[in-house]
Amino acid sequence: MKDDINDVLNEALDLGATYGDVRLVEQEVEYIQVRKGNVATISSSREKGFGIRLLYNGAWGFASASLTGEGKDFKEKLSKVMRQAVSVAKASAQLKYKDVVLDDTPPVTNGYYKTPVKEDPFKVPVEDKLELLLTADARMREVEGVKVTQGSLNFYKERKIFASTEGAWIEQEIVHSGGGIRAKAVKGEDVQVRSYPNSFEGDYAAEGFEFIRKMNLPEEAPRVASEAVALLSAKQCPQLETDLILAGDQLALQIHESCGHPTELDRVLGTEVSYAGTSFLTLDKLNNFYYGSPQVTITADATLVGGLGSFGYDDEGVPAQRSFLVKEGKFVGYQTSRETAPIIGERSNGCMRADGWNRLPLIRMTNINLEPGDWTLDEMIEDTKEGIYMETNRSWSIDDLRLNFQFGTEVAYEIKDGSLGELYKNPTYTGITPQFWNSCDAIANRDNWKIWGLVNCGKGEPSQSMRVAHGASAARFKNVKIGIWK
Repeated sequence: MKDDINDVLNEALDLGATYGDVRLVEQEVEYIQVRKGNVATISSSREKGFGIRLLYNGAWGFASASLTGEGKDFKEKLSKVMRQAVSVAKASAQLKYKDVVLDDTPPVTNGYYKTPVKEDPFKVPVEDKLELLLTADARMREVEGVKVTQGSLNFYKERKIFASTEGAWIEQEIVHSGGGIRAKAVKGEDVQVRSYPNSFEGDYAAEGFEFIRKMNLPEEAPRVASEAVALLSAKQCPQLETDLILAGDQLALQIHESCGHPTELDRVLGTEVSYAGTSFLTLDKLNNFYYGSPQVTITADATLVGGLGSFGYDDEGVPAQRSFLVKEGKFVGYQTSRETAPIIGERSNGCMRADGWNRLPLIRMTNINLEPGDWTLDEMIEDTKEGIYMETNRSWSIDDLRLNFQFGTEVAYEIKDGSLGELYKNPTYTGITPQFWNSCDAIANRDNWKIWGLVNCGKGEPSQSMRVAHGASAARFKNVKIGIWK
């Protein structure tokens, strides 16, 4: 197979391509969901295919095909698709406004990476997975006032080969595991929800089934259900301007929407516009703009063990890296690709990924992290005279420039004279990205810091859904608008 791929890449050069790469991808997915004591979904899928990306006369061409096997027709199919990619590139070149120029990242000629896994999730019997979910579901339904319960597990395995005309050859195997539980309590027209370990079907990591075992879903189920019921009797979150402490699970989504997406360089350059907009972080702000307070340092780190944004090499063959986006408040870097990095005088920091064999790689978040501070969460609360503590996302909205935002969480608590007080339901907060991050005056330490996995980051047309992650600990923000402001 290696000889076949290299032969076809050389054929592309003979046809006039100046660069080409092949990604051969095999994906396996399993999803299980239970709802109200019943099995709702058991699904599994496996697919395999390849995509070929070429530069011809300064323009990209891409074509792909599925594979049912690697028989005698593999090389023939590879060659046919390569010629289709050349044809697309020739057509694209007629409409280009400038030539694509790639950076000089050296090719990795013998790369290998595999997610560290202790227990292969695909070898754990489905019956064992169902027993875990149904046990947790039953314990939630024992709590009076709970009307709807659900739990889910999701597993993903990807094997891929990357080869290029520059001589790159890289093999990787990525494994992701995740899941969670959710209880919905109802009283009249009031509906309240509590999720564990996070909303939107839980938490995910680049680990095996050992990650699921560590969640202790059945043990946490009664607490989750009880908190949902307690919210029915809670006061409505007031409208006020006050200090806000966000738990790490909510802060992860805040980072995602107001730090991760705006630092994607393709958005800044306008090549990613129609799906969720562009970015306020124009090129003139690089090294000249204070994104946040001196407490705020944000990194893009694909080397973290356990993060969904971790890998050995991105889908351009660039090695995984840790780079600064914001350093002590100052905006210092973008997430880049081999095509975009030269525009700002740099090499790619390895952020190009595609969600399958039939999609072009795009600049995608890796693990975008708010680096920990020096506080404990208890110290942060004790230091707050008046404020609100919020955790677990329920809703969000942000404009196309990633500036104006509103987030809602599942639960909040009053902070009064350094102690957590009254429980509030339906909490929301609003802000403008740079003002919000410049108001950050305290961040919890490494003991409170955790990597949160998100599996549904959408970008691109045709749409791609990517798995990303965010490391965060609780943080405090001054004078934030809480509640609905008109």
